Amino acid sequence: MRYWSSLPHATISETRTWVADMIAIPANEGEDFVIERDGQVIGKAGFYRFPEIGFIPRPDHWGQGLAQEALTPLIERAFAVHGLARIEADVDPRNAGSLRLLERLGFVKSGFAERTWLIGDEWCDSVYLTLERK
Repeated sequence: MRYWSSLPHATISETRTWVADMIAIPANEGEDFVIERDGQVIGKAGFYRFPEIGFIPRPDHWGQGLAQEALTPLIERAFAVHGLARIEADVDPRNAGSLRLLERLGFVKSGFAERTWLIGDEWCDSVYLTLERK
């Protein structure tokens, strides 16, 4: 959760609300998917709101190529099914792993802003990346 847009959930009720909000996304506004491995949920990936992509795998599954495996068909679907012209990502510049992953997937840096997210009592910056439809 170090680089997520909120603090870890303090209660199961908060998590239930978060999941319910994901499920309730209107189809023309975004879509989120759980990432499953061997029958266990290990993360999520999707578009809470088009065209911004987001993903959060469990730390014990980092570095195994699973986020790239999940994002590749998601990106293809965004262009083919939803007709997006571009996909955007907002990444904490300290999150080197996510930056490397998105660059491997063809995203290019398109901007930077300071103090874009207040997470708890810490201000965080943003690196913006874009992937254009080919």
